[in-house]
Amino acid sequence: MSNIYLGYHFTIKPLELGSEILIAELGEKAFESFIETETGISAFVQKDLWNEAILEDIQILSNPEFEISYTFEEIEQVNWNEEWEKNFEPIDVDGKCHVRAPFHEKTNAEFDIVIEPKMSFGTGHHETTHMMIQHLLETDLVGKKTLDMGCGTAILAILAEMKGAQPIDAIDIDNWCYLNSIENAERNNCKHISVYEGEASLLVGKKYDVIIANINRNILLNDMQQYVDCLNENGILFLSGFYTEDIQVISESCTSKGLTYVKQFERNNWVALKFVK
Repeated sequence: MSNIYLGYHFTIKPLELGSEILIAELGEKAFESFIETETGISAFVQKDLWNEAILEDIQILSNPEFEISYTFEEIEQVNWNEEWEKNFEPIDVDGKCHVRAPFHEKTNAEFDIVIEPKMSFGTGHHETTHMMIQHLLETDLVGKKTLDMGCGTAILAILAEMKGAQPIDAIDIDNWCYLNSIENAERNNCKHISVYEGEASLLVGKKYDVIIANINRNILLNDMQQYVDCLNENGILFLSGFYTEDIQVISESCTSKGLTYVKQFERNNWVALKFVK
């Protein structure tokens, strides 16, 4: 194999859901590395594995619910570590929580989380992650049984353990996220996090004091009843992964199932809501 890659740079609207679907579809092709950008994703494929029809049956590209455009370029001898470091910035939340990669300098933040998202599924430093961290920083988690649904790199599960939550279940449908969450939990010396690969069907018979679900509007609405069913009385549900215009439909789904709205954070049109049972 050569060291020559083709880089496809996609601009996507709506961004988060579109990026998730596009990465999943491209991952079934020869594309092997992805970087999240402010407007979409960049995807990379070895030139020797590329063909002109590589995007032909990528269904999201012809889906009228998404606006996707792209450019591509030939790149020689890609240094993946350099690309990753160039695109990964640490998260600093209110000076209290610092989420960083191993190559970032340690700070004096009360909660110092080290993750290595690698190149396969983004870096996790999104508005929704920032706001969910804000919610957790305000919450007494000591001894609380906690679920991180759609855990990604397990940032929120790790912070929950640092704040005293236990035991913690972290679940993601994506195999890479599952494996990376295990690695990151170990990297941060977590002892109370169990990571599972799957979806809401894994929640049958489970009970939690705190549920963190940072996914997207459609999945949240589809799985809301399952979240409510496994939430203990006086339990807390944190929801994010959707826009301000989605607040009404999300809130109606929650309140119709017996939850009470508490508060929200907003950041660049993204929202993170808190409900109690």
